[in-house]
Amino acid sequence: MSDKTNQMQTNSQKTATIIGAGLVGSLWAVYLSKAGYKVTIFERRSDIRQAEISAGKSINLALSVRGWTALDKVGVGDEIRKIAIPMYGRMMHDLEGNLTYQQYGKDGQAIFSVSRGKINATMMDIAENHGNATIHYQHSCDRVDTETGEAFIHNERTGERFTVKADVVFAADGSFSSVRYSSFQKRNRFSYSQNFIADGYRELLLPANADGSYKLDKNALHIWPRGRFMMIALANEDGSFTCTLFMPYEDDKYAFDRLTSKEKVDEFFQEVFPDFYAMVPNVADAWEDHPLSSLSIIRCKPWHAGKVALMGDAAHGTVPFYGQGMNAGFEDCRVLFELMEKHQEDWPRVFEAYSIVRKPDGDALQDLSLDNYLVMRDYVADPAFILRKKIEAKFSELYPERWMPLYSQVTFSNIRYSEAYQQGQVQNGIMDEVMAMEGIEDRWDSEDVMNLLLEKSAHFNFSHA
Repeated sequence: MSDKTNQMQTNSQKTATIIGAGLVGSLWAVYLSKAGYKVTIFERRSDIRQAEISAGKSINLALSVRGWTALDKVGVGDEIRKIAIPMYGRMMHDLEGNLTYQQYGKDGQAIFSVSRGKINATMMDIAENHGNATIHYQHSCDRVDTETGEAFIHNERTGERFTVKADVVFAADGSFSSVRYSSFQKRNRFSYSQNFIADGYRELLLPANADGSYKLDKNALHIWPRGRFMMIALANEDGSFTCTLFMPYEDDKYAFDRLTSKEKVDEFFQEVFPDFYAMVPNVADAWEDHPLSSLSIIRCKPWHAGKVALMGDAAHGTVPFYGQGMNAGFEDCRVLFELMEKHQEDWPRVFEAYSIVRKPDGDALQDLSLDNYLVMRDYVADPAFILRKKIEAKFSELYPERWMPLYSQVTFSNIRYSEAYQQGQVQNGIMDEVMAMEGIEDRWDSEDVMNLLLEKSAHFNFSHA
Protein backbone atom coordinates (compact mmCIF):
# COMPACT_ATOMS: atom_id res chain seq x y z
CA MET A 1 0.00 0.00 0.00
CA SER A 2 1.47 3.40 -0.92
CA ASP A 3 1.73 6.24 1.57
CA LYS A 4 -0.81 8.29 -0.33
CA THR A 5 -3.27 5.42 -0.50
CA ASN A 6 -2.91 5.09 3.23
CA GLN A 7 -4.21 8.65 3.67
CA MET A 8 -7.57 7.71 2.20
CA GLN A 9 -9.86 6.75 5.05
CA THR A 10 -13.11 4.98 4.47
CA ASN A 11 -16.11 6.40 6.25
CA SER A 12 -17.53 2.99 7.04
CA GLN A 13 -14.65 1.56 9.06
CA LYS A 14 -13.22 2.61 12.38
CA THR A 15 -9.56 3.61 12.06
CA ALA A 16 -6.58 3.63 14.40
CA THR A 17 -2.99 4.75 14.03
CA ILE A 18 -0.26 3.20 16.17
CA ILE A 19 3.16 4.81 16.44
CA GLY A 20 5.71 2.07 17.12
CA ALA A 21 5.74 -1.56 15.91
CA GLY A 22 7.42 -2.91 19.02
CA LEU A 23 5.96 -5.43 21.41
CA VAL A 24 3.12 -3.29 22.77
CA GLY A 25 2.19 -1.64 19.46
CA SER A 26 2.06 -5.02 17.72
CA LEU A 27 -0.14 -6.64 20.39
CA TRP A 28 -2.42 -3.62 20.58
CA ALA A 29 -2.98 -3.89 16.82
CA VAL A 30 -4.48 -7.35 17.39
CA TYR A 31 -6.81 -6.07 20.12
CA LEU A 32 -7.99 -3.17 17.92
CA SER A 33 -8.50 -5.46 14.93
CA LYS A 34 -10.68 -7.74 17.08
CA ALA A 35 -12.79 -4.67 17.84
CA GLY A 36 -13.21 -3.93 14.13
CA TYR A 37 -10.57 -1.24 13.60
CA LYS A 38 -8.46 -0.79 10.50
CA VAL A 39 -4.98 -0.44 11.98
CA THR A 40 -1.96 1.30 10.48
CA ILE A 41 1.40 1.19 12.28
CA PHE A 42 4.33 3.53 11.64
CA GLU A 43 7.75 2.34 12.80
CA ARG A 44 10.89 4.49 12.78
CA ARG A 45 13.26 1.53 12.45
CA SER A 46 13.66 -0.78 9.49
CA ASP A 47 11.96 -4.19 9.55
CA ILE A 48 14.06 -6.30 11.94
CA ARG A 49 12.71 -9.42 10.26
CA GLN A 50 14.81 -8.55 7.20
CA ALA A 51 18.00 -8.72 9.28
CA GLU A 52 19.47 -11.78 10.94
CA ILE A 53 18.48 -11.78 14.61
CA SER A 54 21.27 -13.26 16.65
CA ALA A 55 21.18 -14.10 20.34
CA GLY A 56 22.70 -11.64 22.75
CA LYS A 57 21.73 -8.50 20.85
CA SER A 58 19.78 -7.08 23.79
CA ILE A 59 18.54 -7.98 27.23
CA ASN A 60 16.41 -11.10 27.11
CA LEU A 61 12.92 -10.57 28.42
CA ALA A 62 11.00 -12.58 31.01
CA LEU A 63 7.37 -13.33 30.25
CA SER A 64 5.15 -14.03 33.25
CA VAL A 65 1.45 -14.41 34.05
CA ARG A 66 0.38 -10.84 33.18
CA GLY A 67 1.98 -11.07 29.75
CA TRP A 68 0.55 -14.49 29.03
CA THR A 69 -2.92 -13.33 30.16
CA ALA A 70 -2.84 -10.44 27.68
CA LEU A 71 -1.51 -12.60 24.83
CA ASP A 72 -3.97 -15.43 25.46
CA LYS A 73 -6.94 -13.05 25.64
CA VAL A 74 -6.59 -12.53 21.89
CA GLY A 75 -5.40 -16.06 21.15
CA VAL A 76 -1.75 -15.42 20.26
CA GLY A 77 0.02 -16.82 23.34
CA ASP A 78 0.84 -20.15 21.70
CA GLU A 79 2.82 -18.38 18.96
CA ILE A 80 5.12 -16.98 21.64
CA ARG A 81 5.32 -20.24 23.62
CA LYS A 82 7.19 -21.72 20.67
CA ILE A 83 10.17 -19.43 21.38
CA ALA A 84 9.98 -19.26 25.21
CA ILE A 85 12.23 -21.13 27.66
CA PRO A 86 10.80 -21.72 31.18
CA MET A 87 12.85 -20.65 34.22
CA TYR A 88 11.61 -22.17 37.47
CA GLY A 89 13.93 -20.30 39.83
CA ARG A 90 17.04 -18.20 40.25
CA MET A 91 20.51 -19.72 40.51
CA MET A 92 23.01 -17.68 42.52
CA HIS A 93 26.73 -17.87 41.72
CA ASP A 94 29.03 -16.83 44.58
CA LEU A 95 32.68 -15.78 44.35
CA GLU A 96 33.88 -19.33 44.89
CA GLY A 97 31.63 -20.64 42.12
CA ASN A 98 29.19 -22.29 44.53
CA LEU A 99 25.58 -22.44 43.34
CA THR A 100 22.45 -21.77 45.40
CA TYR A 101 19.01 -22.32 43.90
CA GLN A 102 15.81 -20.51 44.91
CA GLN A 103 12.50 -21.63 43.43
CA TYR A 104 10.40 -18.71 42.16
CA GLY A 105 6.94 -19.82 43.18
CA LYS A 106 5.07 -23.04 43.70
CA ASP A 107 6.14 -26.24 41.96
CA GLY A 108 5.74 -25.86 38.21
CA GLN A 109 5.50 -22.05 38.22
CA ALA A 110 7.96 -20.40 35.86
CA ILE A 111 8.87 -17.18 34.14
CA PHE A 112 9.89 -17.54 30.49
CA SER A 113 13.04 -16.31 28.78
CA VAL A 114 12.45 -14.85 25.32
CA SER A 115 14.89 -13.14 22.98
CA ARG A 116 13.84 -9.51 22.51
CA GLY A 117 14.61 -9.71 18.80
CA LYS A 118 12.71 -12.95 18.25
CA ILE A 119 9.64 -11.93 20.20
CA ASN A 120 9.58 -8.55 18.47
CA ALA A 121 9.75 -10.21 15.04
CA THR A 122 7.06 -12.71 16.05
CA MET A 123 4.82 -9.93 17.37
CA MET A 124 5.15 -8.08 14.05
CA ASP A 125 4.04 -11.24 12.26
CA ILE A 126 1.13 -11.48 14.68
CA ALA A 127 0.17 -7.83 14.10
CA GLU A 128 0.00 -8.44 10.35
CA ASN A 129 -1.54 -11.91 10.41
CA HIS A 130 -3.87 -11.71 13.41
CA GLY A 131 -4.32 -7.93 13.54
CA ASN A 132 -4.55 -7.29 9.79
CA ALA A 133 -2.33 -4.28 10.44
CA THR A 134 -0.32 -2.48 7.78
CA ILE A 135 3.17 -1.66 9.08
CA HIS A 136 5.22 1.11 7.42
CA TYR A 137 8.90 0.91 8.33
CA GLN A 138 11.41 3.75 8.37
CA HIS A 139 8.50 6.11 8.95
CA SER A 140 8.97 8.37 11.95
CA CYS A 141 6.30 10.51 13.57
CA ASP A 142 7.14 14.20 13.94
CA ARG A 143 4.10 14.98 16.05
CA VAL A 144 0.41 14.23 16.52
CA ASP A 145 -2.45 16.71 16.65
CA THR A 146 -4.16 15.37 19.76
CA GLU A 147 -7.48 17.06 18.98
CA THR A 148 -7.89 15.95 15.34
CA GLY A 149 -6.09 12.59 15.47
CA GLU A 150 -3.71 13.61 12.67
CA ALA A 151 -0.24 12.09 12.77
CA PHE A 152 2.52 13.96 10.91
CA ILE A 153 4.66 11.25 9.35
CA HIS A 154 8.13 11.40 7.82
CA ASN A 155 9.15 8.75 5.32
CA GLU A 156 12.86 8.53 6.14
CA ARG A 157 13.68 6.64 2.95
CA THR A 158 12.25 9.20 0.52
CA GLY A 159 12.13 12.33 2.69
CA GLU A 160 8.39 12.72 1.99
CA ARG A 161 6.22 14.16 4.77
CA PHE A 162 2.47 13.55 4.96
CA THR A 163 -0.38 13.35 7.45
CA VAL A 164 -2.61 10.45 8.40
CA LYS A 165 -5.87 10.99 10.23
CA ALA A 166 -7.55 8.33 12.38
CA ASP A 167 -10.32 8.06 14.93
CA VAL A 168 -7.76 7.28 17.64
CA VAL A 169 -3.96 7.32 17.88
CA PHE A 170 -1.72 5.29 20.21
CA ALA A 171 1.89 6.09 21.02
CA ALA A 172 3.73 2.85 21.75
CA ASP A 173 7.11 4.27 20.74
CA GLY A 174 9.16 3.55 23.84
CA SER A 175 10.75 5.34 26.75
CA PHE A 176 12.04 8.15 24.54
CA SER A 177 8.68 8.52 22.79
CA SER A 178 8.66 11.15 20.06
CA VAL A 179 4.88 11.52 20.42
CA ARG A 180 5.14 12.19 24.14
CA TYR A 181 8.00 14.63 23.59
CA SER A 182 6.49 16.56 20.68
CA SER A 183 2.77 16.37 21.45
CA PHE A 184 2.38 15.90 25.22
CA GLN A 185 5.31 17.58 26.96
CA LYS A 186 4.41 20.92 25.42
CA ARG A 187 0.85 20.74 26.73
CA ASN A 188 -0.26 22.79 29.71
CA ARG A 189 -0.36 20.81 32.98
CA PHE A 190 1.27 17.72 31.58
CA SER A 191 3.63 16.36 34.24
CA TYR A 192 6.81 14.60 33.20
CA SER A 193 10.00 13.38 34.86
CA GLN A 194 12.98 11.36 33.68
CA ASN A 195 15.44 10.03 36.24
CA PHE A 196 18.53 8.04 35.37
CA ILE A 197 19.80 5.64 38.01
CA ALA A 198 23.52 5.60 38.85
CA ASP A 199 24.09 2.25 37.16
CA GLY A 200 24.31 1.32 33.51
CA TYR A 201 24.42 -2.04 31.77
CA ARG A 202 26.40 -3.85 29.13
CA GLU A 203 25.44 -7.08 27.40
CA LEU A 204 27.68 -10.11 26.97
CA LEU A 205 27.23 -13.48 25.32
CA LEU A 206 27.97 -16.78 27.04
CA PRO A 207 28.30 -19.11 24.04
CA ALA A 208 27.10 -22.70 23.87
CA ASN A 209 29.46 -25.61 24.28
CA ALA A 210 31.09 -26.95 21.11
CA ASP A 211 28.34 -29.57 20.80
CA GLY A 212 25.60 -26.91 21.11
CA SER A 213 24.70 -27.77 24.70
CA TYR A 214 24.24 -25.22 27.49
CA LYS A 215 27.10 -24.36 29.85
CA LEU A 216 24.57 -23.62 32.63
CA ASP A 217 21.12 -24.85 33.64
CA LYS A 218 18.87 -23.38 30.95
CA ASN A 219 15.77 -23.49 33.16
CA ALA A 220 17.04 -21.00 35.73
CA LEU A 221 17.72 -17.28 35.71
CA HIS A 222 21.36 -17.04 36.73
CA ILE A 223 22.48 -14.22 39.03
CA TRP A 224 25.94 -13.22 40.17
CA PRO A 225 25.14 -10.86 43.09
CA ARG A 226 28.13 -8.73 44.07
CA GLY A 227 26.81 -5.76 46.03
CA ARG A 228 27.35 -2.79 43.71
CA PHE A 229 27.72 -5.16 40.75
CA MET A 230 25.33 -7.73 39.39
CA MET A 231 25.26 -9.93 36.35
CA ILE A 232 22.33 -12.02 35.11
CA ALA A 233 22.09 -14.67 32.38
CA LEU A 234 19.03 -15.95 30.51
CA ALA A 235 19.05 -18.87 28.10
CA ASN A 236 18.60 -18.60 24.35
CA GLU A 237 17.30 -21.35 22.08
CA ASP A 238 20.71 -21.99 20.49
CA GLY A 239 22.46 -23.08 23.69
CA SER A 240 23.90 -19.67 24.48
CA PHE A 241 22.98 -17.25 27.27
CA THR A 242 22.40 -13.53 26.99
CA CYS A 243 24.19 -11.99 29.97
CA THR A 244 23.71 -8.48 31.30
CA LEU A 245 26.19 -6.76 33.59
CA PHE A 246 24.81 -3.96 35.78
CA MET A 247 27.19 -1.67 37.65
CA PRO A 248 28.01 2.02 38.31
CA TYR A 249 29.01 4.34 35.52
CA GLU A 250 31.57 6.01 37.78
CA ASP A 251 32.87 6.50 41.35
CA ASP A 252 33.86 2.91 41.99
CA LYS A 253 37.06 0.88 41.57
CA TYR A 254 35.33 -1.16 38.89
CA ALA A 255 32.92 1.40 37.46
CA PHE A 256 32.34 1.31 33.71
CA ASP A 257 34.49 4.41 33.23
CA ARG A 258 37.49 2.58 34.76
CA LEU A 259 37.36 -0.46 32.44
CA THR A 260 39.23 1.25 29.63
CA SER A 261 41.45 -1.58 28.40
CA LYS A 262 41.29 -5.32 27.80
CA GLU A 263 43.68 -5.82 30.70
CA LYS A 264 41.36 -3.98 33.08
CA VAL A 265 38.32 -5.91 31.82
CA ASP A 266 40.18 -9.20 32.34
CA GLU A 267 41.24 -8.16 35.84
CA PHE A 268 37.67 -7.17 36.70
CA PHE A 269 36.14 -10.50 35.63
CA GLN A 270 38.91 -12.58 37.21
CA GLU A 271 38.34 -10.86 40.54
CA VAL A 272 34.57 -10.29 40.59
CA PHE A 273 33.15 -13.08 38.36
CA PRO A 274 35.84 -15.80 38.32
CA ASP A 275 33.52 -18.68 37.37
CA PHE A 276 32.14 -16.68 34.44
CA TYR A 277 35.68 -15.78 33.35
CA ALA A 278 36.59 -19.47 33.37
CA MET A 279 33.75 -20.13 30.91
CA VAL A 280 34.47 -17.05 28.73
CA PRO A 281 38.20 -16.30 29.01
CA ASN A 282 38.03 -14.05 25.94
CA VAL A 283 35.33 -11.84 27.48
CA ALA A 284 37.52 -8.74 27.02
CA ASP A 285 37.66 -9.28 23.26
CA ALA A 286 33.88 -8.94 23.02
CA TRP A 287 33.62 -6.10 25.57
CA GLU A 288 32.93 -3.44 22.92
CA ASP A 289 30.52 -5.59 20.89
CA HIS A 290 27.54 -4.09 22.68
CA PRO A 291 27.12 -0.48 23.76
CA LEU A 292 27.11 0.74 27.33
CA SER A 293 23.47 1.64 28.00
CA SER A 294 21.72 3.73 30.61
CA LEU A 295 18.67 2.99 32.74
CA SER A 296 15.91 5.43 33.56
CA ILE A 297 12.53 5.80 35.21
CA ILE A 298 10.04 7.87 33.20
CA ARG A 299 6.87 9.14 34.85
CA CYS A 300 4.19 11.30 33.34
CA LYS A 301 0.50 12.16 33.58
CA PRO A 302 -2.06 12.14 32.19
CA TRP A 303 -1.49 9.26 29.79
CA HIS A 304 -3.93 10.66 27.26
CA ALA A 305 -4.81 13.88 25.46
CA GLY A 306 -7.73 14.27 23.08
CA LYS A 307 -7.68 11.34 20.66
CA VAL A 308 -4.22 10.08 21.69
CA ALA A 309 -3.03 7.70 24.43
CA LEU A 310 0.42 6.65 25.59
CA MET A 311 1.10 2.94 26.12
CA GLY A 312 3.95 0.80 27.42
CA ASP A 313 7.30 2.47 28.05
CA ALA A 314 6.04 5.71 26.50
CA ALA A 315 3.77 6.02 29.55
CA HIS A 316 5.79 4.29 32.27
CA GLY A 317 9.36 3.44 31.24
CA THR A 318 11.04 1.50 34.02
CA VAL A 319 14.24 -0.30 34.94
CA PRO A 320 14.35 -4.06 34.23
CA PHE A 321 14.89 -5.47 37.71
CA TYR A 322 11.48 -7.08 38.15
CA GLY A 323 11.34 -8.39 34.61
CA GLN A 324 7.97 -6.68 34.19
CA GLY A 325 8.43 -3.98 31.54
CA MET A 326 7.04 -6.06 28.68
CA ASN A 327 4.44 -7.70 30.92
CA ALA A 328 3.21 -4.29 32.04
CA GLY A 329 2.98 -3.07 28.45
CA PHE A 330 1.00 -6.15 27.45
CA GLU A 331 -1.23 -5.61 30.48
CA ASP A 332 -1.85 -2.04 29.27
CA CYS A 333 -3.40 -3.63 26.17
CA ARG A 334 -5.68 -5.91 28.16
CA VAL A 335 -6.79 -3.20 30.60
CA LEU A 336 -7.39 -0.63 27.86
CA PHE A 337 -9.40 -3.16 25.85
CA GLU A 338 -11.55 -3.98 28.89
CA LEU A 339 -12.19 -0.25 29.35
CA MET A 340 -13.13 -0.02 25.66
CA GLU A 341 -15.73 -2.71 26.24
CA LYS A 342 -16.95 -1.21 29.51
CA HIS A 343 -17.43 2.27 28.02
CA GLN A 344 -18.59 1.04 24.59
CA GLU A 345 -15.73 2.76 22.77
CA ASP A 346 -16.69 6.21 24.02
CA TRP A 347 -13.04 7.22 23.69
CA PRO A 348 -13.02 10.33 25.90
CA ARG A 349 -14.41 8.20 28.75
CA VAL A 350 -12.14 5.25 27.88
CA PHE A 351 -8.98 7.40 27.90
CA GLU A 352 -9.96 9.23 31.09
CA ALA A 353 -10.53 5.92 32.87
CA TYR A 354 -7.30 4.48 31.44
CA SER A 355 -5.18 7.32 32.85
CA ILE A 356 -6.89 7.15 36.25
CA VAL A 357 -6.88 3.35 36.60
CA ARG A 358 -3.50 2.53 35.10
CA LYS A 359 -1.23 5.36 36.28
CA PRO A 360 -0.96 4.11 39.92
CA ASP A 361 0.06 0.68 38.60
CA GLY A 362 2.79 2.19 36.41
CA ASP A 363 4.16 4.10 39.40
CA ALA A 364 4.01 1.01 41.64
CA LEU A 365 5.86 -1.13 39.10
CA GLN A 366 8.64 1.45 38.98
CA ASP A 367 8.93 1.39 42.78
CA LEU A 368 8.89 -2.41 42.76
CA SER A 369 11.60 -2.52 40.09
CA LEU A 370 13.93 -0.22 42.01
CA ASP A 371 13.38 -2.16 45.25
CA ASN A 372 14.05 -5.46 43.51
CA TYR A 373 17.43 -4.28 42.25
CA LEU A 374 18.58 -4.12 45.87
CA VAL A 375 17.13 -7.59 46.48
CA MET A 376 18.88 -9.10 43.46
CA ARG A 377 22.30 -7.56 43.92
CA ASP A 378 22.54 -7.43 47.75
CA TYR A 379 20.14 -9.81 49.45
CA VAL A 380 19.54 -12.97 47.41
CA ALA A 381 22.71 -14.58 48.76
CA ASP A 382 22.17 -13.37 52.34
CA PRO A 383 21.31 -16.24 54.77
CA ALA A 384 18.74 -14.09 56.63
CA PHE A 385 17.01 -13.23 53.36
CA ILE A 386 16.98 -16.89 52.29
CA LEU A 387 15.47 -17.88 55.66
CA ARG A 388 12.87 -15.13 55.32
CA LYS A 389 11.79 -16.47 51.94
CA LYS A 390 11.72 -20.03 53.34
CA ILE A 391 9.32 -18.97 56.12
CA GLU A 392 7.09 -17.12 53.66
CA ALA A 393 6.99 -20.13 51.33
CA LYS A 394 6.10 -22.47 54.19
CA PHE A 395 3.29 -20.25 55.49
CA SER A 396 1.98 -19.60 51.97
CA GLU A 397 1.85 -23.34 51.35
CA LEU A 398 -0.13 -23.91 54.56
CA TYR A 399 -2.43 -20.88 54.14
CA PRO A 400 -2.47 -19.80 50.47
CA GLU A 401 -5.55 -17.62 51.02
CA ARG A 402 -3.69 -15.67 53.75
CA TRP A 403 -0.29 -15.16 52.17
CA MET A 404 1.08 -14.76 48.69
CA PRO A 405 4.71 -13.58 48.64
CA LEU A 406 5.18 -10.23 46.91
CA TYR A 407 7.19 -11.79 44.08
CA SER A 408 4.32 -14.19 43.37
CA GLN A 409 1.76 -11.36 43.47
CA VAL A 410 3.75 -9.48 40.84
CA THR A 411 4.86 -12.42 38.71
CA PHE A 412 2.27 -15.19 39.07
CA SER A 413 -0.99 -13.24 39.37
CA ASN A 414 -2.91 -10.39 37.78
CA ILE A 415 -3.26 -8.49 41.07
CA ARG A 416 -2.81 -4.80 40.31
CA TYR A 417 0.78 -3.64 40.74
CA SER A 418 -0.40 -0.89 43.09
CA GLU A 419 -2.25 -3.38 45.31
CA ALA A 420 0.68 -5.80 45.27
CA TYR A 421 3.08 -3.03 46.28
CA GLN A 422 0.90 -1.91 49.19
CA GLN A 423 0.33 -5.49 50.37
CA GLY A 424 4.03 -6.19 50.03
CA GLN A 425 4.88 -3.25 52.29
CA VAL A 426 2.57 -4.61 55.00
CA GLN A 427 3.92 -8.14 54.58
CA ASN A 428 7.46 -6.81 54.88
CA GLY A 429 6.62 -5.29 58.27
CA ILE A 430 5.10 -8.57 59.44
CA MET A 431 8.16 -10.52 58.35
CA ASP A 432 10.42 -8.05 60.18
CA GLU A 433 8.58 -9.03 63.37
CA VAL A 434 8.95 -12.72 62.59
CA MET A 435 12.67 -12.43 61.85
CA ALA A 436 13.17 -10.58 65.16
CA MET A 437 11.83 -13.58 67.15
CA GLU A 438 14.46 -15.11 69.38
CA GLY A 439 16.08 -18.21 67.92
CA ILE A 440 14.19 -17.87 64.61
CA GLU A 441 16.95 -19.80 62.78
CA ASP A 442 16.16 -22.94 64.78
CA ARG A 443 12.38 -22.69 65.04
CA TRP A 444 11.50 -21.01 61.76
CA ASP A 445 8.82 -23.62 60.91
CA SER A 446 7.47 -24.04 64.44
CA GLU A 447 3.81 -23.71 65.40
CA ASP A 448 4.30 -20.42 67.27
CA VAL A 449 5.92 -18.80 64.21
CA MET A 450 3.07 -19.98 61.97
CA ASN A 451 0.51 -18.79 64.56
CA LEU A 452 2.07 -15.32 64.68
CA LEU A 453 1.83 -15.10 60.90
CA LEU A 454 -1.74 -16.38 61.03
CA GLU A 455 -2.68 -13.66 63.50
CA LYS A 456 -0.90 -10.87 61.63
CA SER A 457 -2.25 -11.84 58.20
CA ALA A 458 -5.91 -12.07 59.17
CA HIS A 459 -6.89 -9.15 56.89
CA PHE A 460 -5.35 -10.63 53.73
CA ASN A 461 -7.44 -12.62 51.26
CA PHE A 462 -5.69 -14.13 48.27
CA SER A 463 -8.31 -16.76 47.56
CA HIS A 464 -9.27 -15.10 44.27
CA ALA A 465 -5.77 -14.15 43.16
